[in-house]
Amino acid sequence: MLRTHNDSLGRAGEARAASYLERAGYRVLDRNWRCPDGEIDIVATRDGTIAIVEVKTRTSRRYGHPLEAVDDGKVRRLWRLAFAWAREHPDACVGRELRVDAIALTGRDPATADLEHVRGLR
Repeated sequence: MLRTHNDSLGRAGEARAASYLERAGYRVLDRNWRCPDGEIDIVATRDGTIAIVEVKTRTSRRYGHPLEAVDDGKVRRLWRLAFAWAREHPDACVGRELRVDAIALTGRDPATADLEHVRGLR
């Protein structure tokens, strides 16, 4: 499979987001989990909550803020994916709340890009 610049940028952004979450006290449970309905970038847990994390990486805001891509339809899809992940991993979910988050990275280099973490998307 041929990798594009956007694929590489996205993977680097996801790696940065996972590192950020780990430094913030989260434990990453899964990355790039797929099912027939789509993909979850990161599944992480902290303080009795499982966070389903969508990562959006952009080199600039020329075409808008990265979080603008996480519209209502995308959030609904992320919730469907969250429930699918939970059904497939019931032991990981016992006694934990489920939440959908987004992380936006904006900058030419994901390693130094501005990072924003939005918790609890509905």
